[in-house]
Amino acid sequence: MNFDANILNYFFHAGLVVKCVMLILISASILSWAYILQRTFFLKDVSKSSSNFEKAFWSGEDLSRLYNESVREQTDGSEAIFHAGFKEFLRFRKQQGASPKQIIENTQRAMRVAQMRQQDKMELTLPFLAIVGSTSPYVGLFGTVWGIMQAVGALGNAQQATLSMVAPGIAEALIATAIGLFAAIPASIAYSRFITDINRLISRFDAFQEEFVNVLTRQLQHTAHVQAAAFTQASAAASAAEQSNVMHSEPVEV
Repeated sequence: MNFDANILNYFFHAGLVVKCVMLILISASILSWAYILQRTFFLKDVSKSSSNFEKAFWSGEDLSRLYNESVREQTDGSEAIFHAGFKEFLRFRKQQGASPKQIIENTQRAMRVAQMRQQDKMELTLPFLAIVGSTSPYVGLFGTVWGIMQAVGALGNAQQATLSMVAPGIAEALIATAIGLFAAIPASIAYSRFITDINRLISRFDAFQEEFVNVLTRQLQHTAHVQAAAFTQASAAASAAEQSNVMHSEPVEV
């Protein structure tokens, strides 16, 4: 309690510039902690939803059913990438004359755009944390230097200079550096942790895209094979019917 009282006492007795520096750093620290908590829960939700969706995806569930479920809900992570890719796949497959290569390329392009949007959402508050982590110590140092300047300058009007005259001013100024470090250290640690988590999720999304493209490619190849077999069967049936008609149309010699 005494320590807290001393901190408040230093703050109230500090100069105007040092007070402004302290208030800026305290505000930055509060916002940083709010963003840290928000990003922590958001990235956990993205990871969890991606795991649940990929589990359903590889369980053999129908792709159309997964797509319809993703339409009804707000999706993130792998499910959002799947939704964008499968939507483009269905739309482009209906176009006449579209080759399997063109369909896959358009699907990949749609998934890349969706992944970039997911990355932007995940990195939304990271620039603020980076700024706080890199600049707060210098802002606090500015407040400290300014406070020491004021404390030392006050000695010019004193008839006898003693340490007790400048010690309170220096202590008030050093509080600014302490607050700057208090704001910077959690922001820097959180920024590094979030960058690592986001890079891990992006690698996961890349792997899912490759696997999903392989599934769609096999589906297109199967469809093409079925259509080719049906065409061959129809051609053979038509040829047999034509030969039968020719035989029936030939005159019978007596």
